[in-house]
Amino acid sequence: MGIISSVSIDHATPAAFYAHQPSRNMYYQIDLDLANSGFDFFGGGGMRQKGREEGQADAYDVAAQKGYKVVRDRDEFMALQPGSGKVLASNAVLKGGDSLSYELDRAGDDISLADYTSKAIELLDNENGFFMMVEGGKIDWACHANDAAPAIYDTIAFDDSVREALEFYKRHPEETLIVVTGDHECGGMTLGFAGTKYQTAFELVGKQKKSATDYFADELLATYRDSGKKVSEDQLFDVVEEHFGLVKLSAKERTALEAKANAGNAKAEETLQLALTDYEVNQIKRAFVRSMGGKIEKSANEETYLLYGGYDPLAVSLSHILNQKAGIGWTSYKHTGVPVPTFAQGRGYQIFNGYYDNTDIAKKIMQVMRLNQKVAVK
Repeated sequence: MGIISSVSIDHATPAAFYAHQPSRNMYYQIDLDLANSGFDFFGGGGMRQKGREEGQADAYDVAAQKGYKVVRDRDEFMALQPGSGKVLASNAVLKGGDSLSYELDRAGDDISLADYTSKAIELLDNENGFFMMVEGGKIDWACHANDAAPAIYDTIAFDDSVREALEFYKRHPEETLIVVTGDHECGGMTLGFAGTKYQTAFELVGKQKKSATDYFADELLATYRDSGKKVSEDQLFDVVEEHFGLVKLSAKERTALEAKANAGNAKAEETLQLALTDYEVNQIKRAFVRSMGGKIEKSANEETYLLYGGYDPLAVSLSHILNQKAGIGWTSYKHTGVPVPTFAQGRGYQIFNGYYDNTDIAKKIMQVMRLNQKVAVK
């Protein structure tokens, strides 16, 4: 058995496969369940250990005592070979919530989701078969924050992981089942935004260099805020252009670019697509003041919640503006009721056709694996 996730390994989805606790928030108890699970491989984010009381053992030490090889180094991880025993692996650098970095932020020496998948397949493969769950959990987090760029890049990273599974399937087509699904949609992302009418320019999302939350808010803006130095308006919009590609133009600059665009200059046309309107400039200024105030506006009132959803005001405002210029809209900071597709390939794939309750997916997988369905009660 192998469990992999880009969020903490004791988060809701991965924990559902090995832990039985009254609440998903009982992280320390879930971590102890992990140590006692007997599963062969855990990889991705770390263990949060929230709820651990003074005097209680470190969950990593408990896992080690239960026979897990705790690996936090890329070279050591990549050197693992079949026969290494039970493995609990995480990246050397973890972000908020003990998660992996967004793919958009990932450093070259960070372990990717596809790396975890490939190595787990190598270690788990045996004549009796194996089960493995791989979650691209930070796709959900990016959609909560209405941040299209990291959501897209993490979806591609998840697709790379599926490709690793497909390579295994090609070698064992008669005895392998791959199921790809999601537990819900999040954010209500739509391809089409009212402000662009019928126009879209999805390539503009590629102008964003880093995630709005993990990097821009938690690292870059935090540095400015903690320094106490006054940031001028020109400095603010230089940073905005550098990280999101959004440009503040004077009337003279706009007129000159319009002339070039009308003459067929593609670069000028793209710059105009990224040019901020007066309304957007004022949005950014207001959000910046709130961000530098050192307090993230939660749902204290309807206005701030609808504007920022509990995220850093400047970060979420910039991602909204860029997404909208690309023709991408959002309806929520939460999960939605949009139907989630399920894709299957391999042995028994036929029974995954049609519409059904999400809990039926587990039952269908167990049917293919010829396992008896049991209700776990603790």
